[in-house]
This record gives sequence, structure tokens and C-alpha cells, in this order.
Amino acid sequence: MHPGPMNRGVEIDSSIADGAQSVILHQVTNGIAVRMAVLALSMQGQLQEQALLDAIAD
Repeated sequence: MHPGPMNRGVEIDSSIADGAQSVILHQVTNGIAVRMAVLALSMQGQLQEQALLDAIAD
């Protein structure tokens, strides 16, 4: 997934980025939600692991 913003003329030609089959803007839009979900899931796992360790220690 492309994280955006794209560097037109450097990493991608404008005609490709704006083409009918381009999904870059969709990737940028959805990428934020995907990264937030991955972060939330990883934090949830860490919190559950810490709660388990705390319960064992008590």
C-alpha cells in the first residue's frame, strides 16, 4: 500500500497516478485506517499479555 503523499515525476509519472486503473488514492485513504487497526490490535495483545503476567505475579 502506498502511504502517500506521492512524489509525482519522481517515484511515479502523473499519467500513471491519475490513470483509470490507478488505486493509489484508494490505498492512501484506506492505509490510515489499516495502520490504525494494526496498531490497536497490537496494543490490545500487549495489554492482554501484561494483564496475564500481572495475574500470575499476584
